[in-house]
Amino acid sequence: MKLLITAAALAMGLSALPATAQQTQFITIGTGGVTGVYYPTGGAICRMMARTRADHGIRCGAESTGGSVYNVNAVRAGELEFGVAQSDVQFKAFNGVDSFKAQGANPKLRSVFSIHPEPFTVVARKDAGIKSFEDLKGKRVNVGNPGSGQRDTMEVLMKKMGWTMADFALASELQAAEQSQALCDNNIDAMVYTVGHPAGSIKEATTACDSVLVNVDNGSVTALVEEYPFYRTAIIPGGMYRGTDGDTTTFGVGATLITSADVPDDVVYALVKSVFTNMDQFRGLHPAFAKLEPQQMVTDGLSAPLHPGAEKYYREVGLLK
Repeated sequence: MKLLITAAALAMGLSALPATAQQTQFITIGTGGVTGVYYPTGGAICRMMARTRADHGIRCGAESTGGSVYNVNAVRAGELEFGVAQSDVQFKAFNGVDSFKAQGANPKLRSVFSIHPEPFTVVARKDAGIKSFEDLKGKRVNVGNPGSGQRDTMEVLMKKMGWTMADFALASELQAAEQSQALCDNNIDAMVYTVGHPAGSIKEATTACDSVLVNVDNGSVTALVEEYPFYRTAIIPGGMYRGTDGDTTTFGVGATLITSADVPDDVVYALVKSVFTNMDQFRGLHPAFAKLEPQQMVTDGLSAPLHPGAEKYYREVGLLK
């Protein structure tokens, strides 16, 4: 936990000031690319913390990062206090499986709450002739940067389908903020993004050039949904983006806020209370939050144990028995 001792405190003598004036705690939330939903999610949580700073004295900052996998690893290393991560990435990190097998399970990973649903979204140039996920074979596809949740989901689906990166004419690793321009510049035929909707990156890609959302609905998807509790089928409503009037069928995960068992209980308690006691205001900070329900946020997609600070608040207000 970061600590600031102000010049005024030194001049007056620490003993002359109340504890909240002597020490200012700083917490950082790892998010994702600035055009996605993770970055405004971190910002929204910090805005709630700022509203209640007089109660807890904690300053909160949202940091743009490489995404879910980066955030989980940075929290584990103590470089971040909190991070936003896909529910599937949370599961894998806590259990030390798949992409986290080499580093092993993270027994200190803790859940705080779940946030918005995140459909796995494929956007393709209209002139690329891509009608389904299977049509990506032989095309130029941005599979996402290493460390991102979109890359992790993409690799899971590819493995289930028996695909490798060699099945694409080009497998680029652009970050989320770069992929829309690459699509409209005709440097790639399609891009993938595991993201809450509406998303700035998808809106950019569908307004700057003729592009469409692609159905991701096949036997491999059905098998993943049946096999893993953190996956679910998802519908992206038609008309949300230019060029796609009908509903898009896909599957997805959920965004979750994670932390470490090493982060003090009172800090996590203060963050949770700041959000849940201002839920109406929080819902209004992004369209992806509009339908959030506290009861679901306490349970959905949470594979790691709840942090004791979060659990304490949920029991106090009756969200947990």
